[in-house]
Amino acid sequence: MKILVAGATGKTGLRLVEELRTRGHHPIALVRESSDTSALPEDVELRHGDLADLQDSVCENCDVVIFAAGSGSSTGPDMTDKIDRDGAKRLVDLAVTSDVSRFVMLSTVGADNPDVESELAHYLQAKHDADEHLMASGLDYAIVRPVSLTDEDGSRDIVLGEKVDAKATAARGDVAFVLANAVDDSDWTGKALLMQSA
Repeated sequence: MKILVAGATGKTGLRLVEELRTRGHHPIALVRESSDTSALPEDVELRHGDLADLQDSVCENCDVVIFAAGSGSSTGPDMTDKIDRDGAKRLVDLAVTSDVSRFVMLSTVGADNPDVESELAHYLQAKHDADEHLMASGLDYAIVRPVSLTDEDGSRDIVLGEKVDAKATAARGDVAFVLANAVDDSDWTGKALLMQSA
């Protein structure tokens, strides 16, 4: 399948692109003109677009869209709103008009019911709003909500759903594996699940 990956040059996105390739998919990396694409495989197709200002055609000819992007911990609330909330919502809307068959969202633990007392309250609300927009879009969707991320590859020993310990960790390699699973696994259809590395 042709799979548009938003956030393809990020720590999780790079792993995801490689995971999709090993499964025989055709990942298309959504990148800004200024993005450093040197870590991506040379033969990966690039599609230029900025999540803060997406063109209408960005999802054309794609079977699946995966949102694995983020504004980053070093940016302020404005960029969180632009990328994590509004950028994600706009990508969902464009996926609808382009007849994409599934949209996979990388979300986070706590996005289902944001804690207003949390240091991450603004970020959690942005992710909540994006998730809710996807669920209301009519798209076939899957939402992956990992706990705290580590930069490890992981062992593919993964816990999903209610048994997840919210204080555990999730290796980025395991997250990429789960996102790739969610592309075509019918068990993920219409689900929003917590995820951790065991």
